[in-house]
Amino acid sequence: MASTSVSRVVPASPAWVWELIGGFGSLPDWLPYIPESTFSEGGRVRHLRNPDGEAIVERLMSFDEEKRYYSYHIVQAPFPVVDYLSTLQVYGISGDENLAEVQWSGRFVPDGASEEEVVELFTGIYRDGLDALHKHLSG
Repeated sequence: MASTSVSRVVPASPAWVWELIGGFGSLPDWLPYIPESTFSEGGRVRHLRNPDGEAIVERLMSFDEEKRYYSYHIVQAPFPVVDYLSTLQVYGISGDENLAEVQWSGRFVPDGASEEEVVELFTGIYRDGLDALHKHLSG
């Protein structure tokens, strides 16, 4: 099993960041790579489209409002992995209530690609996503 994790300090309070990114359907609000998100199964499954029109289907596995995180499993996607589980979490920064740290992490089993290739792929996705979030919050 492979894994990767990326974190980024962003210029907003943890509560505000969680308000923006904590909804399971909120990716289009801050992530340009995902312009569309719809739900099924009472909001537990999200159906995403990337700019190329490729479908990504993800199931919410856990959610904690107080700890500001959710975890999800990929059901269907154009990625060379199986058994993918990812977590998006917001942390406070000690001493500065106007900053937050956002961590996006995942673990997965490569399928049709090397471990190095899939770690690089998801590290890039998480890094680019958190860069987009930083830009969005910076106005």
